Amino acid sequence: MNMEVNLAGVTLKNPVMTASGTFGSGEEFSEFVDLNKLGAVVTKGVANVPWEGNPTPRIAETYGGMLNAVGLQNPGIDLFVQRDIPFLKKYDTKIIVNVCGRTTEDYCEVVERLADQPVDMLEINISCPNVKEGGIAFGQNPKAVEAITKEVKKYAKQPVIMKLSPNVTDITEMAKAAEAGGADVLSLINTLTGMKIDINRRTFALANKTGGLSGSAIHPVAVRMVYQTAQAVKVPIIGMGGIATAEDAIEMILAGATAVSVGTANFHNPMVTEEIVNGIRDYMERYQVADIKELIGAVK
Repeated sequence: MNMEVNLAGVTLKNPVMTASGTFGSGEEFSEFVDLNKLGAVVTKGVANVPWEGNPTPRIAETYGGMLNAVGLQNPGIDLFVQRDIPFLKKYDTKIIVNVCGRTTEDYCEVVERLADQPVDMLEINISCPNVKEGGIAFGQNPKAVEAITKEVKKYAKQPVIMKLSPNVTDITEMAKAAEAGGADVLSLINTLTGMKIDINRRTFALANKTGGLSGSAIHPVAVRMVYQTAQAVKVPIIGMGGIATAEDAIEMILAGATAVSVGTANFHNPMVTEEIVNGIRDYMERYQVADIKELIGAVK
C-alpha cells in the first residue's frame, strides 16, 4: 500500500503534516508524536526580525473551535536557523518553513536567508496585513497575491507554497492569481475572521477584538474551498481547516487535496497527527485502495 504523495517534486512518505502555528517547530510535540511518522512538519511563521505578537488575551475558546490573535509572535529568522532547523534535521520528515512579513521585502529577505538552508519547502503566509497597503492582507487582493508570489519566486530555491486566506469573496480568484505568479503548491484555508464578546465583563474576549477562527467548526467551509480551488488550478493543494480525524483528512483528499495539515486538533490531542496517519492507512486497507493517489480529487 502506497501512502506517498508528491508536492512539486518533494516526496512525502504520507500526506499528513502539521499546520503552522499549532506545532511550534516540533520540539514541544516530539515527546507525544514520533516526528519520523509524519509526512512533513510545518514550522510556526518566521519573520526577518523577532515579532512580539499582539497584546493578551489573545486566545479564546469557541463552540467547535477557537479564536486566536497571537499576531505571529516569533523569534525571527536568525534564532530559527540556529536552533529549529538543526532540531528538525534529526528526524526523517520533510521540513516546511512558514514565512510571514509586513512588506514584500520582509518576505523576500527571509526566503533569501533560507535558500541555502536544508529545508524542503517554503509556505508563504499571505494573511499578514500589508503595512504599505493600509493593513489589508496581501491575500485579499488578487493583484497583490500574484505580485508577492512572483517576487518570492525570484529568491526561492525551494518550491513555494502560497497559503490562501478564506476571508475573500472568491477563493478561486486568489488561487488563480497565486498560480499565475508561479506558486508551486497552494495551501488553504487559513483562519476565518471571527469575534467573541464576554457578556459578563461586557468586553471583547480578545484584546485585538477580532481573531482567526479555527477548529472543527470551519471544516465544511474548508472542504468547499479546497474543492472549488482544485477545479480552478493545476498545482497541488494542501488542505487544512478543522481536520481532527482521519475521516476529516480523507474528506479533504477526496475533495482534491494532495496533502493535509492538522492544526487546532493538536492542542487538545497532541498525538492526533500520528493517529490520522494510522486512520488513513486503515481506511485504505478497508476499501482496498492500493495507492493514495486514487483518492485525490476522486469526488467530482
